[in-house]
Amino acid sequence: MATTATTHVKQETAFTPTLFLAFELGVNKWKLGFTTGAAQRPRERQVPAGDGQTVLEEIRRAKSRFGLPEEARVVSCYEAGRDGFWLHRFLVSQGVENAVVDSASIEVNRRYRRAKTDRLDVHKLLTMLLRHAAGEKKVWSVVRVPSVVDEDRHQLHRELLTTKRDRTRVINRIKGLLAGYGIRMALQGEVETQLEQVRQWDGTPRPTALRARLKREWQKVQGLTEQLTHLEAERRAALRTQREPDLEKVRQLMTRRGIGVNSAWLFVREFFAWRDLQTPKQVGALAGLTPTPYQSGQASRELGITKAGNGYMRTMAIEIAWGWVCFQPQSTLTQWYQARFGQGSARLRKIGIVALARKLLIALWRFLKTGDLPVGAVLKAEAPV
Repeated sequence: MATTATTHVKQETAFTPTLFLAFELGVNKWKLGFTTGAAQRPRERQVPAGDGQTVLEEIRRAKSRFGLPEEARVVSCYEAGRDGFWLHRFLVSQGVENAVVDSASIEVNRRYRRAKTDRLDVHKLLTMLLRHAAGEKKVWSVVRVPSVVDEDRHQLHRELLTTKRDRTRVINRIKGLLAGYGIRMALQGEVETQLEQVRQWDGTPRPTALRARLKREWQKVQGLTEQLTHLEAERRAALRTQREPDLEKVRQLMTRRGIGVNSAWLFVREFFAWRDLQTPKQVGALAGLTPTPYQSGQASRELGITKAGNGYMRTMAIEIAWGWVCFQPQSTLTQWYQARFGQGSARLRKIGIVALARKLLIALWRFLKTGDLPVGAVLKAEAPV
């Protein structure tokens, strides 16, 4: 398993001169806030976005301004977002202890309306960074930074998902344009010929501009379909020829009936291959499939799953749970679902499938980690690749 870059910010001590730095990352400009402690008024600076050398120069000037030695420790943070992890890697390479923070975990004041500016955001991040460095637990959630290799392994299946969504969006646009003229088409078979021959609700030809637009839109669909074909061929070739440990896990998952190449590939490369998960709670939490209880006095109810984890995994896990019920009827997980939710209403079955998705995800994690098969699960009749 590839090693992952883990961020640990050391606890501040009174004897360690430390410069604290918070970034507010914009598209064109970055706002920087510096301080040496809670009583110190922050020093604010603005630099061009992506200019790492200017950031280093501002760090040097801040040390001079606060009377810190050149070798003083620097601790920084920024919110995970558009700039990804390159800034983290750059800062770490320069000896800066950096934390990439989950934006959703940052505290906000719920009184009245909340003011928001880059300046206020920087000050808030600095305050929370000081608390984090002082040893306060659960002040925020720090993102685990993948290695460059692990991050690159995410590209293929994410491009596949994006391309499928793009194609679906264009197809829906074509159907909407046709529906505006009273035309219903399945967009199957010789679509170009059908688009040329189809007429409006009253039998008259379609307007010229509409015909031209539909032709261009269908060309987009064909281009995206061709792109999907190439991506899927690339994935099949990798499964046939490469012997990397993560691909062995993909093949291992694909031996289970009800799990195909799409889900096995995503489960491993998005989740299991680069995260060293130790407990079932970590698996459920990282997928966002853990419950959210609400208890206050005599009131007690469930607010649903947290949805705080990996959205790709959560969506696929629920989709595979439905398939598991169909293709693995003898599994103890399926029997548990049928006994508890199978005879209920449609709403109850949907609630139950989320619970099954969490249990199934944990069972698959154990299967990959220890080789223990989900009880009652059966293999596919043929080899998956």
